[in-house]
Amino acid sequence: MYAIVKTGGKQYKVAPGDKLNIEKLDAAVGDKVELEAICVVDGAKVEADPAKAAATKVTAIILEQFKGEKQLVFKFKKRKNYKKLRGHRQQLTRVQIESVGSAKAEKPAVKKAAKKDDAEKKPAPAEAADKPASEDAE
Repeated sequence: MYAIVKTGGKQYKVAPGDKLNIEKLDAAVGDKVELEAICVVDGAKVEADPAKAAATKVTAIILEQFKGEKQLVFKFKKRKNYKKLRGHRQQLTRVQIESVGSAKAEKPAVKKAAKKDDAEKKPAPAEAADKPASEDAE
């Protein structure tokens, strides 16, 4: 199941568990926010009417607030001695989609730490160092 949400004047295709960067939201890190769905696709059924799709809740958790890459804006007019260079860094919010309607994101499996016994069983490459160089090379 996925949905198309609208935020910051842009539209994004999201599914549970997705992480995306959107324009800054006024909320703290760790807060849950609800995004406006304009289209919902659920396997066999597509709900394209924005009024009906808005009933589907798309919840997201704010992971961080940050500034995007610097975008350079260079204006130039030839033979007029006109040059302007400006930079811009957009304020962004990284969110993780928690659920789309009734579909929830799967929690990542916890990785088990490697056992010390496995590290000790691996042979050291000492045998290759003990062999003399070939006699042909001399």
